[in-house]
Amino acid sequence: MRRLYGKARLGWEAEIESQGLVYNKTTVPGGESRSYWRENVFYDFSAGEIDLLAAATDQLFGACVEAGDAALADDRLLDRMHVPQSARDVIRATWDFEPPSVYGRFDLRWDGTGHPKLLEFNADTPTSLVEAAVVQWAWHLETGQGTDQWNQLDDRLVAAWQRVLTRWESEHGHRPRVHLAWTAGDTSGEDWMTVAYLAETVTRAGYEASIITTEQIGLDTGDARFYDPDGGRIEVVFKLYPWEWLLDDPYGPSVLADLRRPDATTWIEPVWKMLWSNKGLLPLLWQRYEHDPVISRLLLPAYFADDPRAVELNESGYARKPLLGREGSNVELVAPGGQEVLAGRGGRYGAEGWVVQQLAELPDFAGPDGPHHPVLGTWVVDGEAAGLGIRESDGLITDDLSFFVPHTIDFRS
Repeated sequence: MRRLYGKARLGWEAEIESQGLVYNKTTVPGGESRSYWRENVFYDFSAGEIDLLAAATDQLFGACVEAGDAALADDRLLDRMHVPQSARDVIRATWDFEPPSVYGRFDLRWDGTGHPKLLEFNADTPTSLVEAAVVQWAWHLETGQGTDQWNQLDDRLVAAWQRVLTRWESEHGHRPRVHLAWTAGDTSGEDWMTVAYLAETVTRAGYEASIITTEQIGLDTGDARFYDPDGGRIEVVFKLYPWEWLLDDPYGPSVLADLRRPDATTWIEPVWKMLWSNKGLLPLLWQRYEHDPVISRLLLPAYFADDPRAVELNESGYARKPLLGREGSNVELVAPGGQEVLAGRGGRYGAEGWVVQQLAELPDFAGPDGPHHPVLGTWVVDGEAAGLGIRESDGLITDDLSFFVPHTIDFRS
């Protein structure tokens, strides 16, 4: 694994925008505008390193399945994870029924040596999909850099929709139209483009797709069913909206009531993803696999913040994370000794509870322009490892201002 410098393509900004990266320009504190996409640098891996990352991703996914079983068997764990009591019966029912899940993303800390370490699992509403599946693949083909790229995302997504929707069709006796919902409050264009890209993969899978906003999902008080603005029944809906937000909405009780029906609306991602998108998954995994010779080497010690064992991490340092935090919000990195704060971000999370995870500072592939700290996002589609996207930050916490950097396999310098 190495960070290399390349040459920028002529007109690359217009090119990546035409491929869907309409949110390339970000505004940093102070008002400066900069590119989110890094055009003239990339990370290069050997084929063996990619095989290792893929194997680790598959092993972690299997561990999460077992951890979900453990959580659902113990209400005390669900209490600590702040999983709402009102949703637990439908979470258990949907977990047992195995409704469709399409994708997710593990965030890993790795510098090319030893074993990658899980930082968190973006299981419910992961973004950076367009840049990972489309933009960096086009960059690879157009620049000729690297002999390959770990990027099966596009094909796997189409195949996932085919499997999921064919199963739905056989169970319900007719072909569904898939509604894909984004949140109108997002002004960057990222959520809209993520949903638009997924809608295209649905269409290529052979099914009809309609893009709406979550705000346009209507509840008919007569039959207690959900409808789109044209009066069409919503039977299958992908929502780029976190489950914990959805259940806190005025519609939340109606969503849960609908999920208890035998012909319930199919939500993608499903409600059981609340078990995996929650940072409480980290101590749950550590508790279960601390002594497992294979899985433990992919994990960092982690505890609920009120666990007496959490003080064990003072010596090594730790990351303090809110259970339901997003984009690095409210994360705090504490140095060995437990006193000095190395980095921290504000935000609106934390009232729901905290976990602490052993400090594992991101590696620094420093260059003449400063520090570069990558997080490796390994994608899972339909339960299998499918590709890699890299976010890179100047600081130790990856947030919504971090860059996206493409990658190659076996670049020959």
